[in-house]
Amino acid sequence: MKKQSANRPLRFERRDLLKTLTAVPSAILVSGGLGERCLAQGMSQPSASQNAGGVYQPRVLDPHEWKTVTILCEWIIPADARSMSAREAGVPEFIDDWLAFKGGDLVAEIRGGLTWLDIECQRSFGLDFADCAVSQQREILDRIAYPRKSAPEVAAAVAFFNRLRDLVISGFYTSRAGVRDLPYIGNEPQSGWNGCPVAALAQLGVYKSSTPP
Repeated sequence: MKKQSANRPLRFERRDLLKTLTAVPSAILVSGGLGERCLAQGMSQPSASQNAGGVYQPRVLDPHEWKTVTILCEWIIPADARSMSAREAGVPEFIDDWLAFKGGDLVAEIRGGLTWLDIECQRSFGLDFADCAVSQQREILDRIAYPRKSAPEVAAAVAFFNRLRDLVISGFYTSRAGVRDLPYIGNEPQSGWNGCPVAALAQLGVYKSSTPP
């Protein structure tokens, strides 16, 4: 995690998240028509669970879980000079809506991970995760945010954070803010097409020189 400022805890570099996005299983993005549902519902803003005032009403997460997920969204994708944060893009709403749609084991996994965060924070600081200071939250998340560096005894918590991070990234990059952040130009007219850049093909290992041997 990158260093925080005095006013806003900046978490992950956006370019690192883009690398992570390429590793997200396509099933997360398209299983059950997720991508189509997000686009049809105005990206990450499911209207079915809004009250008369237009405020989203969580269907799965209780108030404490909602608060914790919202904080985690800020940790995973904070606002930067280019784009808003995952929270501002409506990702907590996206996650709750997806949990309501999927149910079952996914809900149990997310709830179990949120409970683990509270237990560990209570053990270390005497507070739930959402009530901890930024530095305390960072200390706990540093234990589970980097799978290759995590201890074996927190493997289940690592799996939870990986799943939640996948959901946050999927929600953000199917929101209007996320599409602009990529930036996605697939729906914009182009004056011409010169093929994929050689550097990009070489990085993927598929570039073949047109010069005969």
